[in-house]
Amino acid sequence: MKQRRDFLDYIITLDYLPRWGVLLLDMLICLIAFATSYFIGYQLITYRPEDMTMPAWQQAMSVLLVQTVFFLVFHTYAGILRYSNFNDIIRVGLSVISSGALILFVNTIATRFNSKLFLNSLIIIYVFIGIVLLFTWRVTIKTSFEYMSHVGNRTKKVLVYGVQSAGISIAKMLKSDIESLYRPIGFIADKTDDMRHDLLGLPVYVRDSKLVPMMLEKNIRYVIISPVKFKQLNPLTDLHIFIDNGISVLTTPHFTDIEPSNSENVETNMQKRIGAIESIRVEDLLERPVIQINTDHVEQVLRRKVVLVTGAAGSIGQEIVHQVLRFNPAAVILFEQAESPLHDLRMDLRNLHPDTSVIAVIGDVRQRERLEEVMREYRPDVVFHAAAYKHVPLMEEYPNEAVMANILGTKNVADLSVKYDVKRFIMISTDKAVNPTNVMGASKRIAEIYVQSLFRKLQQQNENCTKFITTRFGNVLGSNGSVIPYFKKQIASGGPVTVTHPDITRFFMTIPEACTLVLEAATLGNGGEIFVFDMGTPVRIYDLAKNMIRLAGYKPGEDIMITFTGLRPGEKLYEEVLNQKETTMPTSNKKIMIAKVRESEYDVVSPLIDSLIETAALDKPMKTVKEMKQIVPEYKSKNSIYEQLD
Repeated sequence: MKQRRDFLDYIITLDYLPRWGVLLLDMLICLIAFATSYFIGYQLITYRPEDMTMPAWQQAMSVLLVQTVFFLVFHTYAGILRYSNFNDIIRVGLSVISSGALILFVNTIATRFNSKLFLNSLIIIYVFIGIVLLFTWRVTIKTSFEYMSHVGNRTKKVLVYGVQSAGISIAKMLKSDIESLYRPIGFIADKTDDMRHDLLGLPVYVRDSKLVPMMLEKNIRYVIISPVKFKQLNPLTDLHIFIDNGISVLTTPHFTDIEPSNSENVETNMQKRIGAIESIRVEDLLERPVIQINTDHVEQVLRRKVVLVTGAAGSIGQEIVHQVLRFNPAAVILFEQAESPLHDLRMDLRNLHPDTSVIAVIGDVRQRERLEEVMREYRPDVVFHAAAYKHVPLMEEYPNEAVMANILGTKNVADLSVKYDVKRFIMISTDKAVNPTNVMGASKRIAEIYVQSLFRKLQQQNENCTKFITTRFGNVLGSNGSVIPYFKKQIASGGPVTVTHPDITRFFMTIPEACTLVLEAATLGNGGEIFVFDMGTPVRIYDLAKNMIRLAGYKPGEDIMITFTGLRPGEKLYEEVLNQKETTMPTSNKKIMIAKVRESEYDVVSPLIDSLIETAALDKPMKTVKEMKQIVPEYKSKNSIYEQLD
C-alpha cells in the first residue's frame, strides 16, 4: 500500500512533459494510427501495395512528416496535457484533418501523372483513427491526473452553490487543479435557477429541506459559493442552513470585484483566484448589496479641489481618503495625530496615486494654532471631519477628553473652515448621538448642535457661507476596536466569547458603504442638514457571536463558550438612528434621509459650549457631564455613575 502511495505521489508531483516530449508522443500515436489504417486497408479494401509508387515505409514517413508540420502550425504540443480543454482538442483535430486534406490533394495531382502515392481510403481511415487516438490520449492523461490527485491529496468533498457560468468555472478549475484541497462532487441550485440533471458530469441538488441531511450522510462538509450567486443571496437567511449544521461555507476572495460578462471572463478570474479559496467571513454575512451613488455630483464637488480629512489614518478617515482620490482632487491633506498609521497611509497612497498630491500633516484638532497653520497654507475647499474619540466605555471614564476631542476639536475645525472660506464641511457623527445615554454620544450631539447653529447664523449674514453637513451612521464592520476583531481574538484564544447582554443589538455597515454614503451626502447637502443612513436590520450581538464561532469551525456552547458580562457604563441595549421627536425627509438616494431635529440658536448654545470646554479643561468630570446634560436635555445616563445627575 505504501509503495502504491509513493508511486501516486511521484506521478502527481511530476511537473509536465516538455513540448518536444508531447510532440514526439503525438508523432508516435500518428505512426500507430497510420499502421492501423494500413492494416485495415490491406484487410478490408482491395489494395495491392505493388500498385503504389511508394512503398509502405515511405508512405508512413511522408504522412508523419506532413502531420508534424501541421502539429507545428497549430501548436498542438504547447499545452499541458492534464489541463487539456475543448480548444486543445479542436487544434488537434484541425491538424490531423489538414494533413489528411493536403495528402489527398497531392495524391490527386500525382494520380493524374500516373503516379499513385497513397490509397485515398487509407488516408481517410488514418484521419479518423488519428483524431480518435490523439483525443483518447489527452482525455486519459487528464482523467488519470484528476483521479490520482484526488486520491493522493485526500481532497475534501465540496458542493458548488450556483449553476451559472461562474459556478461552472469554479468547478472546472477545482477539477483540473491537482493542488486543490477541494473536490467538487455536485452543484446546488435554487428552485428559481435553470435546473438541469447534471453539469460537467456532476449531479445538481436543489436547496431544500433534504439537502443538508444528504450532505451529512455523504460526509460533504464544504460548500463554495460562486461570486455571482453570492450577490443574489441574503447571506443571513440563505446560508444559515449550512452554518448551523457545521458545514463550512467557502468563497473566492474579493468576490464583489468579479463582474462576469461572459463565461470566458469568469473562467479567467476564477483561475486567478481558485488557489486562494477561503472560508466566508462574518463580515460577508452582514454585507449588503453595493450602493449606487451619483458619481457625477460627487465629482463636481471634489474634482480639482483641495480636500482636508481630519482623522485621516482612522478606519473611516482612510476609506474617505481612498474614495475621494477616485474623483481627481487637486490635493488631499491628511491631518492626523497618530504618527505610525499616518506614515503607513502616506506610503500606500504614494504607490496607488503617484500623480495626485497627497500631503501628510501631523496635528491635533484640539490644537487650534496648529490647525490654523494647515488651513492658512493649503486653503482647503472641502473638509471631512472624521477625527474623534469613539469608544463608549473609555469616554465614560474620561468625559473631559471626550469634550476636548469631540467638541473642542469640532469647534476648531468648524470655526477655521469659516475663517478660511471652506466651501463644504462634512462632519462624521454617530447613531449614539440620538437620545444619548453615554458621554461619547452626548459629545457628538453637542458637536452637531454647534455646527448646525453656526451655519444658521452665518446663512443669515451670507447665503454663500460654508455649508455645514452632518452624517450619522452606526457601527462599521472591521473598524479599529469594533466587536468583530475583538470576537476573533477571543475565538482564536479558545474563548470564552464575551457578550454584554443576550438581547443587545447593533446596526452595522461596511466601511466602504458608510463612506460612499458620506460622499453623496456631501453633495446633497445645502447646509445645516443631518443626514441619516439606512442601516438595514439591527443585528443581535449574541447571534453574531454564535455565527462567528460556527464559521471558525467550532460549536458554540460546546467547543467555545459564550458568557454575558453585563452592560458596560453608558451602553444601550439598542441604538436609535433618530430621536423619537425627530422625523425624516427623503432625498434622491433612498439610502439617505434628512433628519428634522430640534434647532438651537447659536447665540444661546455657543456660550454654554465655551463654558463646557473651560470646565473640561479644569478636569472636573462630574461638573463637565452636568453641563453636557444642560445642553442636551435628552441625555440620560445608563449604567453609569452620572445617573445621579439626571
